Amino acid sequence: MNGAEIAIPTGDPSSASSPTPIADTPAGGFALAGPSTHPDPRTHAYRQDLADVALAGVVIASHYAVPMPMVLKKASPLLAEPKADSERLAELAAGTELRILDRGRGWAWGYAGDTVGYVASAALAG
Repeated sequence: MNGAEIAIPTGDPSSASSPTPIADTPAGGFALAGPSTHPDPRTHAYRQDLADVALAGVVIASHYAVPMPMVLKKASPLLAEPKADSERLAELAAGTELRILDRGRGWAWGYAGDTVGYVASAALAG
């Protein structure tokens, strides 16, 4: 093979470069049937880059995470976006437990009960 050629898996069981072991692939391939339905992102914690591990197999995301339980040390709004002037989805009391999937740039993303949104990281204990 010269430098311009690329090995392409052929489905031949001897092909070692296949990401899916041939023995695990159904004989006819994977069937796609009908339109995809996605759960409501306001009540199910997923974004394109990250999803709750409980949604693996339901939604496609770059990464999956196990939610980390955290408690609010002070009352805080649960917001639709990581911006102070974003839509308020709920008003959370101090002591409310949240399941956090992502923290960064002053915001935490997760869910309280069945509502997904953002809270200011400063409002979280710990």
